[in-house]
Amino acid sequence: MNDEKQELKNNEKAPKSIEGAQTNAWKRLLAKKWVFPAMYMAAAAIILTLMLVYQDSGKSRLAENTQTGLEPSSQQTVTNNVMGQDAVAVTTPTETMSFPFKERNELEVILPYFDSKASNEVRQAAMVEYGETYTPHMGIDYARHDNKTFDVLAAMGGKVTAVEKNPVVGNLVEITHSNGLVTVYQSLADVKVSKDQEVKKGDVIAQAGRNEFEKEYGVHLHFEVRQGQGGPALNPEQFLPEQ
Repeated sequence: MNDEKQELKNNEKAPKSIEGAQTNAWKRLLAKKWVFPAMYMAAAAIILTLMLVYQDSGKSRLAENTQTGLEPSSQQTVTNNVMGQDAVAVTTPTETMSFPFKERNELEVILPYFDSKASNEVRQAAMVEYGETYTPHMGIDYARHDNKTFDVLAAMGGKVTAVEKNPVVGNLVEITHSNGLVTVYQSLADVKVSKDQEVKKGDVIAQAGRNEFEKEYGVHLHFEVRQGQGGPALNPEQFLPEQ
């Protein structure tokens, strides 16, 4: 009976002895100098392997795209189109210039633009006499046959950058457009716009009136086109539609 109890006690202590032996073995292993470097190298090898697998996967997808004849961006475009998203850029057409009035058949040019390249006769017809001095006319003057007033329209959409009352050229409106051009309207009456106001092509901005500079021409519109604010005057005929 005593021998059986002693054997039982030895069996109960055996696992503790094995567990202790295993613990001592790990401690002795970790105490060695080469263990931790080896563990770091093993971890680095695992990470490098995962990166290579990821890169190979990406190359495989690229190869599939090449075989189908589609670049990744093209596939995305196709996907967007399938999903109902329009991926095609829409080009906004450039706005063209129109006449600064509506009654084209009722109006005539009473004073043309001074073109330095024109003949001597044409240049003389585009000179304005004021204060015993002849000045080149840098716009086009329009008037009705019956000398009545008419609506003055914005030749293009843009921003009103000046509204002035000048003692010589009369009421003046300046509109700056997105393409860099500036249209100037002089000899006005009943101005209907204010500075910094946005206008659209064809909006009524004033009525034709009179001014001191060209008083012998009666009721008319003086129309100019300039290259930027304060820039050189350009021949309006190159921007206006044909009569």
